[in-house]
Amino acid sequence: MSEKFLLRFALIGSVGALCLTFVPAASAAKSGGAGRTSGSSSLELVMVNDVNGNGLPNWGDTVTFKVSTTATTTPEVRTVCYQKGTEVYYHVGGFYSGDPWAPGDQMFRLDSYLGTSEPGECTATLFSYTPKKGETNLAHLSFQVLP
Repeated sequence: MSEKFLLRFALIGSVGALCLTFVPAASAAKSGGAGRTSGSSSLELVMVNDVNGNGLPNWGDTVTFKVSTTATTTPEVRTVCYQKGTEVYYHVGGFYSGDPWAPGDQMFRLDSYLGTSEPGECTATLFSYTPKKGETNLAHLSFQVLP
């Protein structure tokens, strides 16, 4: 097994039971804000299932990202959310053809193990990983998750 696979498996295994919900095929999506870019890379939040129909990310909504990069053929996105300074959500997904976890790790339900009555501050990071170079961050996107 590759280092990358083992790392992803360990992260999903340690956090998955608390935070991750994988969802099947999505309905029509609405676009969110675009993130900061690095060179030829960009990252945009896309609503997949907007439970309350307000067009904004809320706890319980399913989201994905529109990813664009020429820096790598295997881009990944890590999403980390906090409530009052405590990490409450962690998700990593591959956004490339041939990702063995796709599409399940590309669409995910925003959730918090502390509860959903408080807003959350999230950061999504588009990155590439190689055993030789490690992780290279390509773009960032910050967004708020509403209760």
